Amino acid sequence: MTDTARDPDTTLATLANGVRVVAIRLPHLESASASVFVRTGSAYESARENGISHVVEHMAFKGTLGRDCQRINLDAERLGAEVNAHTDKDHTAFHMRGLARHAGDFVRMLGDIVCHSTFPEAELERERQVILHEVTEDEDDALATAYKLFDSACYGTHALAQPVIGRRRNIERFTRAELQAYVQRQYTGANVIVGVAGNIAPERVVADAEAAFGAMPAGRENRVDEPVYLGGVKSRRQSGCSQTHVVLGFPIASLAGDDPSAVVAAALFGEGMSSPLMDAIRERRALVYYAACSADVTALCGQFVIEATTAPKHLDELFGEIARLLREHADATDDVGLERACNQIAVRAVRAQERPFRLLEDAAQSLYVHGRVRSRAELARRIEAVSAADVRDVFARMLGGRAAVAVAGRLGTGVHERLAAFVEALGQSSARRR
Repeated sequence: MTDTARDPDTTLATLANGVRVVAIRLPHLESASASVFVRTGSAYESARENGISHVVEHMAFKGTLGRDCQRINLDAERLGAEVNAHTDKDHTAFHMRGLARHAGDFVRMLGDIVCHSTFPEAELERERQVILHEVTEDEDDALATAYKLFDSACYGTHALAQPVIGRRRNIERFTRAELQAYVQRQYTGANVIVGVAGNIAPERVVADAEAAFGAMPAGRENRVDEPVYLGGVKSRRQSGCSQTHVVLGFPIASLAGDDPSAVVAAALFGEGMSSPLMDAIRERRALVYYAACSADVTALCGQFVIEATTAPKHLDELFGEIARLLREHADATDDVGLERACNQIAVRAVRAQERPFRLLEDAAQSLYVHGRVRSRAELARRIEAVSAADVRDVFARMLGGRAAVAVAGRLGTGVHERLAAFVEALGQSSARRR
């Protein structure tokens, strides 16, 4: 099928079993990057399975029908290739990058680990300990804890609130048979995208993908029930912390909602040292060393997120300033700030074009959600079309709902109760304005 809105350097194909192939020709590069995306992650797991996607990602490299762990590593490194993988809430991905002439080898090697992993028992026991060390590090990280609490405040018991890394008790229990059953159910053609970007021949990429993934069972699209946003406050004291880590946010449209207004609003509010957030709470009041604002938009949900780390004695003042700024932006939009935000997003887009892995991930997400890869010009036009009124509407809608707030680290007395009052007051002030 021809897509006239697609960039001319992008080729799409669909194999008979539903596997989609994306080839992005970047002739100015000497390298090629190959990625395989699987539409599964922590949001697709039951509570008993939580963490299994992450374990599968680790174990995929530990042995296949034809290669053991050592051979898998050596085959890639003999070519000088970088190998990596990651698990997220809505997808799992496997990556290789090296010389362009080896692109076909990368597709075949990734096909081997995605389609033919055997999850050897001895390797599972060893890797289980590695993952448990990773869990311990995550548990000791107060900001990571705040983000997990934030997801729980947003979505309660929905699978979307589960930690990507998984629960310790599950990781200690997973068996080889459970990993195999999960892969058999989730890793199917309808859920897999193979992407290659670099100085490549697109028709060759499609042929290599056919050879490596053509025998994968077709299956059906993996689906998740739509989450219901809740909001509220979550807090956790962590010993050994001298600071308080804050994550505050609101629901915004998912990728399916196809509304870039919140992305512009987040960049305007908190991206860069001249942004209102950083200017107010760092430059003028010295409440933080670091803070950030982002619109985290995925296939399953969207979150407008403000993140900051402060001293416990500054926590109330910090929340007061954030509330003031949010209200101001629901009432008025600075034209210079809007110009700054749009240009910052444009530069981010240009930088993403210079990072093949990012190009491939964006293409995969677009395919999963919209069934096509939109051109970079189309995406740029959509950002440019966001008006000051659109941005004000984003802030007004957020304040008209219920904030989700999470704090972790060193907490003073009565913090949870004061933050609950802050969330209620924020919503009440918005109701009075309307």
